Amino acid sequence: MDVNKNSYTIGFATFMVIIVAALLSSAAIGLKPLQSKNIEQEKKQNILKSVGIELSRELAEKDYSIYIKEELVLNHLGEIQEGSAFNIDLSKELRKDIKEQSYPLYIAEIDGEERYIIPLRGKGLWGPIWGFISLEKDLNTVYAAVFDHKSETPGLGAEINRPFFQDPFTSKTIMEDGKFVSIIVQKGGAKGDIHKVDGISGGTITCDGVTNMIEERLSKYLPYFKSISPSIQVQEALEIVTEDEINDSISNINKRIID
Repeated sequence: MDVNKNSYTIGFATFMVIIVAALLSSAAIGLKPLQSKNIEQEKKQNILKSVGIELSRELAEKDYSIYIKEELVLNHLGEIQEGSAFNIDLSKELRKDIKEQSYPLYIAEIDGEERYIIPLRGKGLWGPIWGFISLEKDLNTVYAAVFDHKSETPGLGAEINRPFFQDPFTSKTIMEDGKFVSIIVQKGGAKGDIHKVDGISGGTITCDGVTNMIEERLSKYLPYFKSISPSIQVQEALEIVTEDEINDSISNINKRIID
């Protein structure tokens, strides 16, 4: 065999490409269950972290059911639906029309008190950002918040996953006189304001993304919050949800609770 021929070089290269591709494919298939397990453990870890429980991935998986007492799936009217809240992929849900989306909600019990955990997802400067924010039983006061990102700028927007940025969300409020006002992340001037958190210097766009993410996601849970806490006022400007739809939804939920 003449190894100097072009045909030999092309054949050898083709053979090696096929072998390497087969090995990579086998490795990907073999590692998929482990990768899925790691993703599941990390999600449980972050859910628990949003209510102040910081555990390793392994312990988070083990103790998850100790703290998380309910997993609900809601529709845009705040009605409880069938399905698995944990398996909902927000990156896919956000591409759907509001009426077709499913909204996962986790209810934890910490020191005998209920905490409501809302998953978050939005856009940063370079890619998606996400997290979880928990509310106390008054459905107004933030208990804790956790944020993360895919590709924000190191040292700037990427710092949203650091305690110095996340911790100030605790004890902030999302309501004012029963009306939803959300929480604003801004550069300076947030000290002493119960609805604002100081942003990250040089990370304005990412911080704006956090502001938009929190407002957009929490607003979708107002119909449900209204159904379990009548003092909360659902804004007329809530997307395309009509007042009649919300009232019908609340009546149905209340009837279901009574039954």
